[in-house]
Amino acid sequence: MGSENKGEIVTKTKDTPVPMNGAESLVHSLIGSGVEACFSNPGTSEMHFVAALDHIPGMRSVLTLQEGVATGAADGYYRMAGKPACTLLHLGPGLANGLSNLHNAKKAGSGVVNIVGEHAASHIELDAPLTSDIQGIARPVSHWVHSSTSATDVGADAADAVHAANIAPGQVATLILPSDTAWTEGGIVAAPRTPATKLDFNLAALPSAVEALAGPDSLLLLGGAALSEENLKVAGQIAAKTGCAILSEWSNARLERGAGRVSIGRVPYPIDQALKVLDPFKRIVLIGARAPIGFFAYPGKPAVLTRDDAAILELAHPTTDLTAALARLAEAVDATGVDPAFVAAAALPDRPTGKLAADNIAAVLGRMIPQDAIVVDESVTTGRSFFPATAGAPRHTWLNNCGGSIGYGMPVAIGAAVACPDRKVLGLIGDGSAMYTVQALWTMAREDLDITIVIFANRSYQILRGELTNVGVGNPGPRAIDMLSLDRPDLQWVQMAQSMGVEACQVADCEAFELALETGLASSSPYLIQVDI
Repeated sequence: MGSENKGEIVTKTKDTPVPMNGAESLVHSLIGSGVEACFSNPGTSEMHFVAALDHIPGMRSVLTLQEGVATGAADGYYRMAGKPACTLLHLGPGLANGLSNLHNAKKAGSGVVNIVGEHAASHIELDAPLTSDIQGIARPVSHWVHSSTSATDVGADAADAVHAANIAPGQVATLILPSDTAWTEGGIVAAPRTPATKLDFNLAALPSAVEALAGPDSLLLLGGAALSEENLKVAGQIAAKTGCAILSEWSNARLERGAGRVSIGRVPYPIDQALKVLDPFKRIVLIGARAPIGFFAYPGKPAVLTRDDAAILELAHPTTDLTAALARLAEAVDATGVDPAFVAAAALPDRPTGKLAADNIAAVLGRMIPQDAIVVDESVTTGRSFFPATAGAPRHTWLNNCGGSIGYGMPVAIGAAVACPDRKVLGLIGDGSAMYTVQALWTMAREDLDITIVIFANRSYQILRGELTNVGVGNPGPRAIDMLSLDRPDLQWVQMAQSMGVEACQVADCEAFELALETGLASSSPYLIQVDI
């Protein structure tokens, strides 16, 4: 059993011996390293960890009914708390069930500590039904993978895992815990590891970045931690001084928005729109963002979204100190103290009426988003028009799916609500996406979380209907359309939510939607709104 640790070398501090088993040392060491929440779906091999959580105070345990909910919740928790939670998963199949949202967490730069149970060493030799290559399953979605080999090592391994998860911008760390290392006496509580320092940005590229940002044909493209309120203000100052445009990537782990903040558009998802938006820019400076590419390859269309002659310069990779990069860039262009450009004024859309469609849904949201809300966006096709109408809403935080694997929205909402119990969480979820992790509703009710979920019920994988055209499939027949439809039978979201303890309603026009949002946002318990479109 090997280990993998990408990033700064761990500096170990003195470990404190206390009589206990390996599972108890694991919990104590996780808590000591700042882990305060565990999103779990345990099995037999993890029972000693469950017992330790029962009698060791300091960690909130949140039960989920499917491992993708646990891993997605850990993603949402990190985005809002800025520190990792742990998951508790049952052997290789349990980890495999959580891979989809671990993929999303990895792409988002979220720190997650997975604790995955394993058979005792003597039992692995028997090739029991649940035996699998857990390390092999974990590696594609983990930056750090390690298997504990003795009860004595478990606490130190836990501290190392948390250290790895905290390496900027955040990493997925998977610790495999054989059941005999959990139940055996001899566990030792490990002290927290020395925090990893952020890497320096590309200082040598600073003069070139200053030269590149000159006028409206230059672009400052931001991602990751560059999208905090303070960093956006600095970017707005740079734009005001140099005349450059500023955009973010299409998908962002966390974006601060609303009245009084610098308003930033996103590179569009559709290829043709993205090419049009990016065509004016001859010079692009990247801070925390990748050079723009398409989500997929399409016949006859480019995968690189920038113009052929665009000069692209990476000033700061997402793993580096993006705040320092923006500050130095602002200083270099003499923008410090300048009033920032693109500050959003407080403005609410006119009250829409009539049947619900993307534009008037956006207007209702723009009127209703509450101060300091956390908006979890998995609205897919319906939500593409939401940004302009919500730019002047009260200040809020917007979370996107960075990995593209659907079923992220409701689990991430759970993690955000656990991390920020004093803030309203508003989940905007497509009906097809929501069915991947529908079990999340049960956890919301069980934990009585302050979450309002809006399900956009277009009864289809609408994005894939558009993709049929994008990939060159002309005039699809009824069987092709049927494979992308969700209306046979119709999904009854109100009944599903109520069966899992969540109050719910169904709306079909703007007036009813606004009233339902008012009701849901006024409640401190979970509430679901089925929006028929």
